[in-house]
Amino acid sequence: MKLLIQRLIAILLLVIPGIAAAYGFLLMKDSLYDYFAKIGDASINAPDFAWIKFIGGAILFLAGVGFIGGWIFFRDRKHNYLSSRFRPKVPRPPRPSRSSDKESENAHSDS
Repeated sequence: MKLLIQRLIAILLLVIPGIAAAYGFLLMKDSLYDYFAKIGDASINAPDFAWIKFIGGAILFLAGVGFIGGWIFFRDRKHNYLSSRFRPKVPRPPRPSRSSDKESENAHSDS
């Protein structure tokens, strides 16, 4: 039962940002369509654009898509599915000093 509740919560954590992103997209679309419909109306001299509605929709859309994209990115990083440019940088081990190589060459040449 505990595993079922955990999975339900995990699904909700992905569905809620998805719904927010879809609603934000609809707000942006509606504000653009309303503006273009007002341009075609001959009785309106200067149509106004619903900036608050459009910016609110853009924030919802970007937040939802960003959350889902980040979740997928970190899940793929955990499972090592990412390209090499997205993997964490691992420093190279230091190279051995060249002085020990020259000493071994001198020892071989003297023999």
